[in-house]
Amino acid sequence: MTTPSRLECLNHCAPQAFCAALADIWEHAPWVSQGVVDQRPFATVDALHAAMVGVVAALDEPERVAFYAGHPELAGEDARRGTMTDASVAEQGSLALAQLGAQEAARWNALNQAYRARFGFPFILCIRRHTRDSALRAFEQRLRQGRATELATALDEISAITRLRLDRLMNDVFPTASLSLTS
Repeated sequence: MTTPSRLECLNHCAPQAFCAALADIWEHAPWVSQGVVDQRPFATVDALHAAMVGVVAALDEPERVAFYAGHPELAGEDARRGTMTDASVAEQGSLALAQLGAQEAARWNALNQAYRARFGFPFILCIRRHTRDSALRAFEQRLRQGRATELATALDEISAITRLRLDRLMNDVFPTASLSLTS
């Protein structure tokens, strides 16, 4: 007998187990996986991810802004206090954003404040695709964008972040033993 794939386990487990398994993919937003649980089975991981992104994309602007506002600032106070989700700690830790010197931290703080004042939510960037310097360049460039462009860019970045998190979950640490194939 072959071991069921991780996607097969997700497709056939109890709804609560599905939502629990995907809970850490979306920053403080378990409702995203809850929004797709009834769409199972998913033919591919791509289809699962696209469905979840679709839940967020379908939100009206105030709801999307509220969702974006639940994300931590890059190199912000939550990073320095270590009060982010484990995934965000690991992602920001890849560039040591919690250990910035005073001058560098002041620069990130100024950018965070300017961005939040302009757009009403924190700057969101798939940090694993950047160096510290390229992240700062992206920050400065995106501060010049219009609101509609930045709302779309933030969703694109969240999509990239969540896809990397989903891939990690599916490939590295997915708890298939905890999912029953009966629903």
